[in-house]
Amino acid sequence: MESVNPPEPPLVDAHLDLAHNVLDMDLDLTLPLEELRRQHASGDVPTATLPALVEAGAALVFATLFVGPYHPEHNPEGYRTPDEAHARAWRQLELYRQWEHEGRVRLVTDRAGLESHLEAWKKDGVVGLLVLMEGADPIRTPDELGSWADAGVRLVGPAWGGTRYAGGSWNGTGGLTELGRELMAALEDEPRVALDASHLSERAFWEALEYYEGPVLASHSNARRFVNEERHLTDDMIRAVGARNGVVGTVLYNAFLQAGWQRGDARPDLEVAVRNMAHVADLIGWERVGIGSDFDGGFGARELPEPLDRPADLRRLEPALPPGTFAGVLGENWLRWLRGWLP
Repeated sequence: MESVNPPEPPLVDAHLDLAHNVLDMDLDLTLPLEELRRQHASGDVPTATLPALVEAGAALVFATLFVGPYHPEHNPEGYRTPDEAHARAWRQLELYRQWEHEGRVRLVTDRAGLESHLEAWKKDGVVGLLVLMEGADPIRTPDELGSWADAGVRLVGPAWGGTRYAGGSWNGTGGLTELGRELMAALEDEPRVALDASHLSERAFWEALEYYEGPVLASHSNARRFVNEERHLTDDMIRAVGARNGVVGTVLYNAFLQAGWQRGDARPDLEVAVRNMAHVADLIGWERVGIGSDFDGGFGARELPEPLDRPADLRRLEPALPPGTFAGVLGENWLRWLRGWLP
């Protein structure tokens, strides 16, 4: 493969719904970003495609297995049974494997693979994928966790909205179910998989940390101090992630950064993102602040702070961050966290 000399320091984005956008939204993420936007000019499209990630110097992204549950109004195409959730998530994993076979990505599952990938990335710029399951319903029973780990899943978030396992961001205060407690026990016994606390309801968050003592992250969560909704983390929740040596990934969606922002409003500037990062850093340190952009989570560039228009624009954060913190926030903090627990 031709050398591309990717920009340094490496970018690590802890949350991109790549397969979901291809298989459920019928978008071709192998296209250059400009071409994808030209083809879908009438609406918002993801702000991340594989070529755009290469351009940005993305060494690694946490690529999700995400299938939404059925809702008669909001998601009539959603899954209705665990078997359906399982099958749809498996198809997403097969897409990542297909991309790897085609040389478009490299799947990362362990520390040795991470290091070899990073060395290769410096020469070819190929993006690495670490697989994150967002919403655990594709795990039909907790004893199936090991088979997903065998298949390469390294991060599991039990909730999105409410699932069979836990209360989630969109359905209030439900905690872990009995099945959720069994899943925490399975995670405790499966050192190849870490717990993603993003999207857990507050009650489910605290119960999960009570039942599970392994590595924890919040792949894409912001501070509730600025947007007072269940989707976001209270100061105590942020401190709890930090106490587990976890990292909190900042979501770069305006409505998650600025209270009251609505689509159609003027885009705020990067200060709203930096303000959120600084608050998290005040609680747990800059070494535990990262990016979980969710750039393709159902919103386009018009819903991002100015001047973010593509993944490469994340490098514009450097002059806005305190001296010495940029490389960590952009990616090194996530890499250090992964090196601390990956098998």
